[in-house]
Amino acid sequence: MRTSIKPWLTLTAGLAGMALVVSGCGTSSDPAASGSSDGGSSSASDEKITLTITTFNEFGYEDLIKEYEADHPNITIEHTKAATSNEARDKMLTGLAAGSGLTDIEAIEVDWLAELMQYPDKFVDLNSDEVKGRWLDWKAAQATTPDGKLIGYGTDIGPEGVCYRSDLFGAAGLPTDRAEVAKLLEGDWQNYFNVGKDFVAKSDSAWFDSGNAIFQGVVNQMDAAYENPSDGSAKDLATNTQIKDAYEMVLKASVDDGLSAGLSQWSDDWTAAFQNNGFATMLCPGWMLGVIEGNAAGVTGWDIADVFPGGGGNWGGSFLTVPTQSAHPDEAKALAAWLTAPEQQIKAFISKGTFPSQVDALSSEELLGQTNAFFNDAPTGQILADRAAAVTVAPFKGANYFAIHQTVVDAITRVEVDKTDDAASSWDKAVTAFTELGLS
Repeated sequence: MRTSIKPWLTLTAGLAGMALVVSGCGTSSDPAASGSSDGGSSSASDEKITLTITTFNEFGYEDLIKEYEADHPNITIEHTKAATSNEARDKMLTGLAAGSGLTDIEAIEVDWLAELMQYPDKFVDLNSDEVKGRWLDWKAAQATTPDGKLIGYGTDIGPEGVCYRSDLFGAAGLPTDRAEVAKLLEGDWQNYFNVGKDFVAKSDSAWFDSGNAIFQGVVNQMDAAYENPSDGSAKDLATNTQIKDAYEMVLKASVDDGLSAGLSQWSDDWTAAFQNNGFATMLCPGWMLGVIEGNAAGVTGWDIADVFPGGGGNWGGSFLTVPTQSAHPDEAKALAAWLTAPEQQIKAFISKGTFPSQVDALSSEELLGQTNAFFNDAPTGQILADRAAAVTVAPFKGANYFAIHQTVVDAITRVEVDKTDDAASSWDKAVTAFTELGLS
């Protein structure tokens, strides 16, 4: 979930300089009852209120919001959906720095969660007895401060398979059955690229959509890509051979071998490519299923294989927070608790493919039995559960992960999409951009 962004160092410094003064727009009271999964509010009043919520991409909340409003006639919910995670991050950081402008509930992505964990006093503590044990331990730990404050309710996780166009595979003489495709793609990244070379030699379509998407998949298999887990310090990008090797591998496959469509995900050209046979495969966390179905409306042939290069990978996963700016923190907390309850997360998965992070949901026969008609009736519940089980690395992503990662993302974009630089010169620019962050 990436697009190019401008640096936020000045804003982050401004937040620190504010000494984390909490805006007077709301309170941080912690009514345990408001965490009830049935959405019960601690408010004893039937006063009509409006709750606001900001998400991004596809969370699958449209029908759930209508359901909540029907069960709570005194509550109207206004839902703002940012086009990308980056857009949501921009809005969040601007609102935190200004002390106003945030909605009652703000969705955040794991890749920039660590930035916000530096400012826990800006968020309502979401702890309550009602939600203890709801999430996978590592998911809850990501949003828990050292002193035990929970700033976010976990929504989805992003176990990845490989989505593919079976019709384009067949036309190029490759297997089309998802079990056979999984066998074909089993192995390391080089095997995935080698199959791609065979494909592009026999097709007018690209093998995959975006070099940066592939790079993200590789990085998410690293224990600690950019920072040292012991103290959170940044690794010097100039000597980070693991990242440079991944960068060069991705650009060789994307540009030198001609496997990429050369697109930036979420761009207009990327969206249009779903309708014109632009590419045959893409890395596919659960939340991407709804995105593909929306962009590829009317296109037949999409399927998903229970496989991922290099073993397993998790891309993304989000949380719902309640900023202390909220005028209705109790009711916002209740809504966030209800939206992230196992029952609602299964409904969100059925709607948009967002794979649950809740323990009870993961063992649900309803979840495991889910199929997706758009993806050739693929058993997406079971496939994504298998892909979640294949994830063996929980990458360390500290407070500076997002900013450092973006320097390399921008470097790949210059070579693959903008075509303004070669790989060597663009890497040098990435190192310069990293130096300008002042982290080492």
